[in-house]
Amino acid sequence: MRAVLRAVRRVLLVLLAACAIAAAIVAVRGYGLYRETIAERPIEQAVEAARAREGYVGAEELPDFYLRAVVAIEDHRFYEHPGFDVIAICRAAWHDLTTLSLEQGGSTITQQLAKNLLLTQEKDFSRKVAEVFMALDLEAAYEKDEILELYVNTSYFGDGLTGVGAAARGYLGKEPAEMTERECALMAGLPNAPNALAADPERAWARAELVLAQMEKYGLS
Repeated sequence: MRAVLRAVRRVLLVLLAACAIAAAIVAVRGYGLYRETIAERPIEQAVEAARAREGYVGAEELPDFYLRAVVAIEDHRFYEHPGFDVIAICRAAWHDLTTLSLEQGGSTITQQLAKNLLLTQEKDFSRKVAEVFMALDLEAAYEKDEILELYVNTSYFGDGLTGVGAAARGYLGKEPAEMTERECALMAGLPNAPNALAADPERAWARAELVLAQMEKYGLS
């Protein structure tokens, strides 16, 4: 029996060592990608390019209900974390490990903005690490409200529409400032799966109902 326990302990130690080595490799690669990316295009340059795009909508032109809806459904601890959310990352990591997938990334709004500005939508662990470093830079350079404004202007809403301004005009035929609360919830929910939701209005409105439920849950309605 003791021999079996010793063997199990050795196996566990080997597995832990392998995990630690793998994590270190991913961290080094992610940091390298971060350094390489910002060397080619500094974050400030990417932000200014985003703000200069036609149709960019300032936060003052957006319904406050819409901005609260985005926070509720995407990152309800947005105003509390430093750019990454340890709780969300651990929850997503556990899900991905148990399902052997990369379905959940635990990305904050700031991390998603970093991806929108500087990275591709490809999912891998090194890119997640790079996102974290970029998110820390964004949080150091910009206010939370600026980050949220940039996020909704760089998110993809499906059907070739990027940014809430283009999405409101394309889907609703109106300016973002004219959106009703239900329409705000619809727009907040689309970036989760833009192409699929844009092609299925019933599913898109069901997602909007989830947004409204999340707003109520987190006291943001």
